[in-house]
Amino acid sequence: MDLVQVAEEALAELKEGLAGVGITLPSVRLDPVSSAGSYPRPLIDLGRCNPATARELAAVLKGERLRGRVRELNRAAQQRPR
Repeated sequence: MDLVQVAEEALAELKEGLAGVGITLPSVRLDPVSSAGSYPRPLIDLGRCNPATARELAAVLKGERLRGRVRELNRAAQQRPR
């Protein structure tokens, strides 16, 4: 699988994940400059968004980080000898 195809799949996953939490980044796309040439190193351009969308995205990310930490603590507690 080439790098551009991997980036396109990642972009699709990102859009799906954002849509799943009700966030739309209208400018999100595969960066055409980084995807061109003989040896492409594709980047995903997250584009621009208004402050309200940025705050929503930050809140989702903070919530996921918190959920991840709770899962980590739960696993550690389960591994402790009783």
